[in-house]
Amino acid sequence: MILGIDEAGRGCVIGPMVIACAAIDSMEENSLLELGVKDSKKLSPKQREELFEPVKKLCQMKTIHLSAVQLTKMMDTKNLNDIEAMTIAELLQDTPTSDCAYIDAPDNIPSHFAKRIRRFLPETPKLVCENKADDKYPIVAAASIVAKVERDREIEKIKELLGIDFNSGYTSDAITIDFLEKHAQDENVQPYLRHKWKTLERLKQRKMSDY
Repeated sequence: MILGIDEAGRGCVIGPMVIACAAIDSMEENSLLELGVKDSKKLSPKQREELFEPVKKLCQMKTIHLSAVQLTKMMDTKNLNDIEAMTIAELLQDTPTSDCAYIDAPDNIPSHFAKRIRRFLPETPKLVCENKADDKYPIVAAASIVAKVERDREIEKIKELLGIDFNSGYTSDAITIDFLEKHAQDENVQPYLRHKWKTLERLKQRKMSDY
């Protein structure tokens, strides 16, 4: 067995981060390519949705959703890379025995991320941590698709609950920023915001300077 691990929503200021682990027999990995699996960022939302169930049938899948509330609390004592490494360690502990885990690494020096994971789980399979691993390894691309679809579905649920379309929830999204400028102080919005993000702090400071 080989594993692929990737996340979706790491850079968002609204909603959860989803980390997915996909497991498959190494001899079956080419089946993912035959399906059309690739880095989720290179697929349209419709293509990701179409691949979601076929990927889950081919792979053993496990995901962990970290809500905005959880991330805000965890960032009192940990940085985001450590939170991600700790969550990956939890996934590795609860997945089939494997020879190797391929992981999309957020650290600029990918080997540092492997060390982070081993701090939380000393006994691991071989870890191949690389930047843009979702573009290199089909099993990581499979994990990226599942993580992205599950996060997108959670975002749609939040929009429905709030009755407002804030688009993606990413800090680079002008519609998201406009939503935050108007609604970041709304009580019903608070549970979905990552309060440790600098984006929110800058918006608060801008509001204060307007008075």
